[in-house]
Amino acid sequence: MVLDLFREISQTLGHNKVRTALTGIAVTWGIFMLIVLLSFARGITNSFDYRMASRNTESMTIWSGTTTIPYKGNRDGRRIKMKQHDIVTIKERNPESVVEVTSKISGNGKISSEKGSVSNGYTGSYPDGLSKSFNSELIAGRFINQKDMDEKAKVMVLPEYFAKQLFPPEGADAVGKRVNCNFLSFLIVGVYSSRWDRTIFIPFTTAAMMQPDNQDYGMISVDLKGLKNEEDALNAEKKVRNTLAVNHNFDPDDNNAVYINNYFTSALQTKKAMGILDMCVWVLGILTLLSGIVGISNIMFVTVKERTHEIGIRRAIGAKPSKILTQIITESIAITLIFGYIGIFLGTVVTQVIATLMGNNEVFRNPTVSMTIALEVTFVLILAGTVAGLFPALKALKVKPVEALRDE
Repeated sequence: MVLDLFREISQTLGHNKVRTALTGIAVTWGIFMLIVLLSFARGITNSFDYRMASRNTESMTIWSGTTTIPYKGNRDGRRIKMKQHDIVTIKERNPESVVEVTSKISGNGKISSEKGSVSNGYTGSYPDGLSKSFNSELIAGRFINQKDMDEKAKVMVLPEYFAKQLFPPEGADAVGKRVNCNFLSFLIVGVYSSRWDRTIFIPFTTAAMMQPDNQDYGMISVDLKGLKNEEDALNAEKKVRNTLAVNHNFDPDDNNAVYINNYFTSALQTKKAMGILDMCVWVLGILTLLSGIVGISNIMFVTVKERTHEIGIRRAIGAKPSKILTQIITESIAITLIFGYIGIFLGTVVTQVIATLMGNNEVFRNPTVSMTIALEVTFVLILAGTVAGLFPALKALKVKPVEALRDE
């Protein structure tokens, strides 16, 4: 049965060489483009998933803003400053949704050693600051701890990039040495590596002490818990905003008084966008494949016409219509799969080359063909082959045995 199928397919391809070649190219190209587009979309999705896995999405960042709505005798245009009181009360008043509240303070200043200097400034951070920095890893010494916070210690953690400039050539021996910042001497206690982050960390309390206005924190970060869906995230955001509205006496509906970036809702929206991207890729790929499907359908129509006599004989000796239908559709699926898998092979090779050249790129990560994609494309090929062969097969069923036997 299988050998008969292959022989019939060979005859079909051999009788329509030019048409088959052009159709095969169309099917191969359509599947090739589908594989490449899906791989590119997968690379972007993998990058998003990697970023989300490396950071806490159950969190929000709040920045100081300016009121735009008069409220309880207060005029609009007031600047709302984030303060220590806000850090304390947000956690106290929202224990069901808030885990921790921290802040960062950024300051300007030239940082120099005996062998070099940088003008990057510094950031006052809590002890968990490095864990919130994307793809950063401590390579020497330690990070800021609670004792540093309590004592307002003059200690500093450098990125490897600046450590090499301040203590050339390698920067690995920076730990234990001192630098000057804003006429103060800081002890280097740690060095970290990161592809993107070049933040110079000092204790938050030390940075607050160095600020002209040590009651203006600028921004605060809130770690949340118990978020299951977008509604939970929005409710938690509303409660935090209401707490700040009470603290600073502004209208809770004034979204400009404080600016809140809710990472949980942002992640959900980005995930939806990734889903839309996948859907668009599938639509584009299938439209590209459509010309090949039409071509295969035409080949099968010609095949049915050429085999009218054969179909008539088979019908006359008792062949069931379902068997004729199955044969034509099976041939169509087989032809589609042959050229489709050529496209899958070429697409896989191209995506593997791209993945090798790009490596572990943070924006476009591992754009390769997974088993899931291969199975999905195989299903599309089978469906396409079925559609391409269906109408020619239905035409074959309309062939009357008597007329077919006379048609020679």
